[in-house]
Amino acid sequence: MNAVALWQRYEDWLYYHNGLDLYVDISRMGFDDAFVESLKPKFEKAFQDMEALEGGAIANPDENRMVGHYWLRAPDLAPDDLGQAVITVLNDIEDFVQQVHAGTLKPAEADQFTNILSVGIGGSALGPEFVAKALAPINPLMNIYFMDNTDPAGIDLVLDRLGDDLKSTLVIITSKSGGTPETRNGMLEVKHRFEALGLDFPSHAVAITMIGSKMDELERLEGWLAEFPMFDWGGGGTSEMSAVGLLSASLLGIDIRSMLAGAKEMDAATRIPDLKNNPAALLALSWYYAGNGKGEKDMVMLPYKDSLLLFSRYLQQLVMESLGKEKDLNGNVVHQGLAVYGNKGSTDQHAYVQQLREGVPNFFATFIEVLKDRQGESIEVEADATSGDFLNGFLQGTRAALYDNQRESITLTVHEVTPRMVGALIALYERAVGLYASLVNINAYHQPGVEAGKQAAASILELQRRVLSVVRSLDQPLPLATVAAKAGAADDIESVYKILRHLAANDRGITLVGDRRQPSQLRVQG
Repeated sequence: MNAVALWQRYEDWLYYHNGLDLYVDISRMGFDDAFVESLKPKFEKAFQDMEALEGGAIANPDENRMVGHYWLRAPDLAPDDLGQAVITVLNDIEDFVQQVHAGTLKPAEADQFTNILSVGIGGSALGPEFVAKALAPINPLMNIYFMDNTDPAGIDLVLDRLGDDLKSTLVIITSKSGGTPETRNGMLEVKHRFEALGLDFPSHAVAITMIGSKMDELERLEGWLAEFPMFDWGGGGTSEMSAVGLLSASLLGIDIRSMLAGAKEMDAATRIPDLKNNPAALLALSWYYAGNGKGEKDMVMLPYKDSLLLFSRYLQQLVMESLGKEKDLNGNVVHQGLAVYGNKGSTDQHAYVQQLREGVPNFFATFIEVLKDRQGESIEVEADATSGDFLNGFLQGTRAALYDNQRESITLTVHEVTPRMVGALIALYERAVGLYASLVNINAYHQPGVEAGKQAAASILELQRRVLSVVRSLDQPLPLATVAAKAGAADDIESVYKILRHLAANDRGITLVGDRRQPSQLRVQG
């Protein structure tokens, strides 16, 4: 298309939300009117599916659960008395935060809490981390640290950085089931460090979990400082508007009521059963077109704002965990999904944009443009040009350069990164995921692949216990294969070898003797 035709297409497909001052531009996606017309029946069903979901239908048939993250910002829409539970939690969060900030709730060893240590993984970490990076004020009311893995060195790094400040640190442990291994490990490591320093862990600890979970039982047994509930109908990837995200955000001084208001306003916009007037439907249409309804192209997120750096990581879970499914709702093997990666502009001008422009065309881009550069005036770094003008120029230039080489893109434009806008962006992508899932007929609200990985890890750890039992009984070195056989794993020598190699590297009382280039010839001694 020439410039005149592109301008007309831009106007034809531009979505603008006046209340949020948000634009969605899909004009650089190459679908035509016939394609849009062919998808209308699918979208009619998708709109109906979303209406039923919000009305309390079983939208997660694999687990026979309702899906209610939309109720978190519109509790009046929740069925039965579920809405009142949402209101109660929000009020409890605000009351708790007020007491922490006022020093009414304080640790046993300090006058006030000054730090937050958030322990969680997946949705229990990615959402809070994204919001903290995007919205925390320059001088937050508290400092926040995240422990989102079971890497011992990473755990030590966080705890060592806190050092003596642990005595004034509030520890938030987040796990829906209360049994997530990474989070449990983090909790035990933190608890051990507290005890080693003579600090009272329960007076610092807050649980965010489901009532009746293992963590709920532990919190009650040990008498932690507080607990906030997660709900059966709330998934980890869509939990940012629950206590999972709102507690830490509020403690930092972020306006969580504005976040919820922005999400609620976006929810209203994305309920409209009209493709061209529904921003989430426009995203879902573009995703479906780009990947032929099969996720054949990746989505590259390019936010041109430092504060949105972690948005792509947040969307990786929301999109990939929701849409990456082996089977559809009819049990057919479909291998659906949509891969997401990204960093930020204009950093990417010096990284992978070279490949996006000239390499494998296996992606479409999503640019996020923020119109307001900064608070206050900007100096001119060149004649009639500020740093923000350069950033805008890089965005427009990259978008044009990609399109000129048949690389398609979506552009979202917002005025400023505020709590209200972040809430709206989260809600926009949550609805886009729900609509797209309906278009491709999958259950977006269950993660069997995640569970499969957990079960496989549990099997390895159980094998490790058997291997250790064998090695501890040895009175002489034995061949690797013999140890594997005695541990009941004669057909899985590789796993036994990797377990022993890891244990030996960590001084766990095991030595491997022999040529490391020929693992099968190694001998094991305890």
